[in-house]
Amino acid sequence: MQSCEISADSTDDPLSSGLRRKRQPRIVVIGAGLAGLSAAKALLESGFTDVTVLEATDRIGGRVQSVQLGHATFELGATWIHGSHGNPVYHLAEDNGLLEETTDGERSVGRISLYSKNGVAYHLTNSGQRIPKDVVEEFSDLYNEVYNLTQEFFQRGKPVNAESQNSVGVFTRDVVRKRVKADPDDTEAVKRLKLAMIQQYLKVESCESSSHSMDEVSLSEFGEWTEIPGAHHVIPCGFIKIVEILARSIPKSVIQLRKPVKCIHWNQSVSKEIERVADHNSDLPEENKSSDVFVECEDCEFIPADHVIVTVSLGVLKKRHESLFHPRLPEDKVMAIEKLGINTTDKIFLEFEEPFWSSECNSIQFVWEDEAESESLTYPEELWYKKICSFDVLYPPERYGHVLSGWICGEEALIMEKCDDETVAETCTEMLRKFTGNPNIPKPRRILRSSWGSNPHFRGSYSYTQVGSSGADVEKLAKPLPYAESSKTPPMQVMFSGEATHRKYYSTTHGAVLSGQREAARLIEMYQDLLQ
Repeated sequence: MQSCEISADSTDDPLSSGLRRKRQPRIVVIGAGLAGLSAAKALLESGFTDVTVLEATDRIGGRVQSVQLGHATFELGATWIHGSHGNPVYHLAEDNGLLEETTDGERSVGRISLYSKNGVAYHLTNSGQRIPKDVVEEFSDLYNEVYNLTQEFFQRGKPVNAESQNSVGVFTRDVVRKRVKADPDDTEAVKRLKLAMIQQYLKVESCESSSHSMDEVSLSEFGEWTEIPGAHHVIPCGFIKIVEILARSIPKSVIQLRKPVKCIHWNQSVSKEIERVADHNSDLPEENKSSDVFVECEDCEFIPADHVIVTVSLGVLKKRHESLFHPRLPEDKVMAIEKLGINTTDKIFLEFEEPFWSSECNSIQFVWEDEAESESLTYPEELWYKKICSFDVLYPPERYGHVLSGWICGEEALIMEKCDDETVAETCTEMLRKFTGNPNIPKPRRILRSSWGSNPHFRGSYSYTQVGSSGADVEKLAKPLPYAESSKTPPMQVMFSGEATHRKYYSTTHGAVLSGQREAARLIEMYQDLLQ
């Protein structure tokens, strides 16, 4: 059993005698992902000197994880810079020469990100047939038309009718299905294919939203997410380079790895354990014994702070908010955490000796014909693989070799994470054989996959506005604690950052970066006299 200790390297209360003596505030950032590093970087560059970053894992980057295999870099987490105009991540990449090897084909311009805008998506059925290109184009136009309708409920304030259950999935499936069935020009066979394609498109959309199903995504709020103009960019040398750029100006001593946090004691809520340790520590400054905030780490160290910036994922907050904060969070913040959505989107990379796909194919889309009239996108555990929506072809092959990237989301992704590599590789190979009609496709020589859902430090990939939630809940999540404005209550003791706290750019890397800069800006403004 480790003995608990309180760090004793800091001094007074930020808003009383210490501030008058120009003491630097103690700032602890929890999490060394994009949000945490952006906050720490901005604070240090503005003149703060007492900044500590606590990271639970053995690496920086959070949900950015680039893995080097041979000469290629594969992204288990964030892959694309979404948009360029005014995007801080794009400008970091551009200014540091990270996009010099990005080919024109990798500057994807569609709403759904692809590794290459060149080539054609192959929509294949479980009977081994390719759906004709003209049928795919007709359906895609219809689906995108209905997608644009889903944006109007928020953007134009259109009322949501009861039939849609305020659900993007329910609304989309209903409208597209009615239009397909009413088309007088299609044969019954073509209609059947288009009806089956609805579910496949919704699976892709679910992977994009990181939801279990688009049925869980709020129709009335869907249009608030804002797309930054410009293409989607891949960083050939790895998205981790963005993380390294942010960390470059942060002294190594500031970031403590393998330092998970157990509890944040805020609002002068000092536990009996802290008081007991403090009473037996004669070397500890008296002001540290009554700090407004203590960060209790899993290794039993208690770190006193004036401000704590919490950047953990929404998934971690959902799982741990009751034990992570003492006293407990205000009820409205708890409600926001519970109402907002986060789920898992995983990737499955398969490397083959030789390509079995044609040179024009940029993705393989799986269309299950028996799902033409399906309402649900939940499968029995043994059929988890039916949630794999597609495999994208990594481009260019000169860089990656012959690699496919599969996508799976929701509860089925969690089931996939429990399987071993051999099972997943075998299952994916059988799917590819079935849908291509080619029984001779060999097993991949290598498999690499993510596991964001079962990782206790993330518990999901990124956030979305769940049915019943709104942008107001994002604002509540982002609001610093304590709420009460009082000269007796030091403000902004506990602050919140991360992609889930950005109302317009949730789920994105630029949302994470901007949220970290936002919280740093609050403190910079608060201490502007001290920093001058």
